[in-house]
Amino acid sequence: MDIHLLLLVIVFSASSISAQVFISIDCGASDSYTDGNSIPWSGDKDFFQDGVTQVVQSSNSMSHVMDTLRVFTARKKNCYSINAEKGGQILVRASFYYGNYDKKSSPPSFDLQFDGNHWTTVVTSSTELVFYEAVYIVKGDTTSVCVAQTKPDQFPFISALEFRSLGIHMYNQVDSNYAMFTKNRVSYGSNASVRFPDDAYDRIWGPGVAGNGLIDVSSDAIFIETTKAPDEPPEPVMKNAITTSSSSAYISLGSNSPVVSIYILMYFSEVIQLDSTQKRSFTFYENNQSLSDPIIPPYVDVFELYYKDNSTNSSSSNTFSLRPTTDSTLPPLINAIEVYLVSDALTDGTDSNDVTGLSSLQTGLVDLQQWSGDPCLPSPFSWEWISCNTDASPRVTALHLSSFGLSGPLPDFSSMDALETIDMHNNSLSGPIPDFLGTLPNLKQLNLADNKFSGDIPTSLSNNNNLKLVITGNPDLCTAGKSCETTDTTPTSSEFPVTPSSGRSTGKKKKSNKLPAILGGTIPSVFVIWAIAGYSYVLNSRRKRAAVVATGANGMHNRPNGTPPQGTKFNVNIEEQVNVEINVDPDDQQEQQNQYNATNI
Repeated sequence: MDIHLLLLVIVFSASSISAQVFISIDCGASDSYTDGNSIPWSGDKDFFQDGVTQVVQSSNSMSHVMDTLRVFTARKKNCYSINAEKGGQILVRASFYYGNYDKKSSPPSFDLQFDGNHWTTVVTSSTELVFYEAVYIVKGDTTSVCVAQTKPDQFPFISALEFRSLGIHMYNQVDSNYAMFTKNRVSYGSNASVRFPDDAYDRIWGPGVAGNGLIDVSSDAIFIETTKAPDEPPEPVMKNAITTSSSSAYISLGSNSPVVSIYILMYFSEVIQLDSTQKRSFTFYENNQSLSDPIIPPYVDVFELYYKDNSTNSSSSNTFSLRPTTDSTLPPLINAIEVYLVSDALTDGTDSNDVTGLSSLQTGLVDLQQWSGDPCLPSPFSWEWISCNTDASPRVTALHLSSFGLSGPLPDFSSMDALETIDMHNNSLSGPIPDFLGTLPNLKQLNLADNKFSGDIPTSLSNNNNLKLVITGNPDLCTAGKSCETTDTTPTSSEFPVTPSSGRSTGKKKKSNKLPAILGGTIPSVFVIWAIAGYSYVLNSRRKRAAVVATGANGMHNRPNGTPPQGTKFNVNIEEQVNVEINVDPDDQQEQQNQYNATNI
């Protein structure tokens, strides 16, 4: 088991950094407002056009923020995405309040995800608010939070979503390739929650009222310096604490499950100015082993200690406690604690080349802009119109975009060089077929049938014997090297029926007045030469005869009856929370000393 412990005697100075991202989304709402905590909220209409807005039953109203929600009845996953600083640290809080909005008294469960990673399985309640927090380093220029349906007829929803930037120096004992999921955050001795504006980062510190032999105490300091601590606990949190009534008693902090990596931060500040006869000294224990030097809380300052256990293979749970040293005249105390569960290693997401290409597609084809979040991850919650391989950073191997109502020219997505299949038939795509399609090295199938493409077919496609190319139903297309002519919509005897492509059901046959390109390519040139010579001879003979007739008619002008025969016109037609209980063991009352429980870690 790999244990890390650090006592942070703070000697440096740091000022609180105002958050770069401070976004509060009231899901399902359309208005903007500021709540009683001076937090500005906005509705989610600028983030989401899909889903259904709902309102909780009036009898279940909890707060303005929780009265509305957005429900998603389509797609494998639905995501909110915001711009964020790459490499920045962010806290995300997702809240869910069912409130019997559908009058079915059946709160659903579903998955919660962020940036292509599984976060937790949300289990909602008929009467209670449920929220989850994650802290992580953003790997791209955006970050996304998604809800995903996992059970039939249990539609995911979300009530509120909050994004808060954290200082990059905070929580830096956890590797940046891992996320932290909040298990508990407690302000001991407080009788109300503490959050923004008292906490500049808007962490929510729940009240921890004394019980089980513990007593609440308050600091007599006028001011407590908290910004020197790396993780910057807010001053109101450090104004209160819990302790025991006996200097020989110890405080039990609870126990953790052996199957999860845990990260604990503890904050200490002396509540009174001690005289020379008083000493408060204690140590941090895991089971019966001391893991720290004596802790002596400073007055008007903060002492921070952290514990991180990376082991997930232990056969039994661990218990944590604060125990007085033999020379201490005062019992242990603790002001606040944060407990996080550490995730598995985070994914790097879908390959950046494919993300770039998909972004180009969405920019050029607005109907695709409804999809957001990581395209391929987590499996099996990829976007409905793509297929991905199983690489650690998945590659997109197919685009399934038939009958999507797409229109306009095809944008450049040439960076998607792992594509094997592209199916875009039965849309209204127009303009020339892009040359880059012929440069995709792994492309095996390309179906562009039944669109409005025009111009020449790139030779990189027409000459590719390894490519199955389908381009029927594009009447304005020409073969490479031949000039294109405007489609004549007037039916003539030269029209030929064209069989619709297999990817589209039209209900009737389409007709085109263009002949297959193969016809023009098989007429021998000698016939053309003889035809020209013959035509010239006939024309010359007629001109001579017309001249004789005119002379013999004493100046009267006569024309031959009828008009010269017209040449037949030929055109071309080419055919997808680790919710581990970490509880205090009620039977873990040790006999060797008096023990008092502080919290459920």
